[in-house]
Amino acid sequence: MADRDAEMVQVTLMGRMTRPGRTASQTGAAAPTTGCKGTMPEVMFAGPDGRLEGRYHHSKQPNAPVALVLHPHPLHGGTMNNRVVHALYSRFQDMGFSVLRFNFRGVGRSQGRYDGGIGEISDAAAALDFMQAVNPNASMLWVAGYSFGAYVGMQLLMRRPEMGGFVSIAAPASHYDFGFLAPCPCSGLIMHGADDELVPEPSVRKLVDKLNTQRGIAIDYRVLEGAGHVFTPDQTEKVADAAEDHVQTMLNRARMAMAAD
Repeated sequence: MADRDAEMVQVTLMGRMTRPGRTASQTGAAAPTTGCKGTMPEVMFAGPDGRLEGRYHHSKQPNAPVALVLHPHPLHGGTMNNRVVHALYSRFQDMGFSVLRFNFRGVGRSQGRYDGGIGEISDAAAALDFMQAVNPNASMLWVAGYSFGAYVGMQLLMRRPEMGGFVSIAAPASHYDFGFLAPCPCSGLIMHGADDELVPEPSVRKLVDKLNTQRGIAIDYRVLEGAGHVFTPDQTEKVADAAEDHVQTMLNRARMAMAAD
């Protein structure tokens, strides 16, 4: 994590600010448990180019795993309220995660301007800092992204070795160079529409095949028949089902490994 990002860990929690390098509990900030199901509907946290707007659910489970969900391209209508982003957020919540979705810079009430992906990667790092400040004892960290958000999420994996898993939906493998995943730091789910008109499925399959040659990495690749780049409500549910199935499988394996030790 860059020093610049580390200095920006200032998060709004129940109207109180934490200082850089300090967790919410160290500052005496109340745990974010307002609303139903422990939901804190709105958060604002400091990013590299101003404050970022998000929606955060805090799990009631001690040491719950954490998930960050990233939205599609800001210049093409992508926001944290995207159908797929919201569905993934809800599934992580149902699985007992503390989970955050947020708007990249320049989207909604988030400050700043679109920065071609570079700044958005820093935004994601700041969001992860927020999550770690509120959940210092999280058992596992996950990142999920849709389209452009999938690209940013994979970039975040390479910068934050503490990440334990990922969900990548409609990764834009024909638009961005994913060669930076060398090696890929962890296993995860990649899902793509068979009839994606923006990112041809073979370009993603090529990426998956390359990642699966890496030692210790297993990519769960699933193709959604009849789906394009933008998913219908029914297809979105299938995406969320696949994500839940994969994440639960990985969590169960982790629990079994811990029990064996």
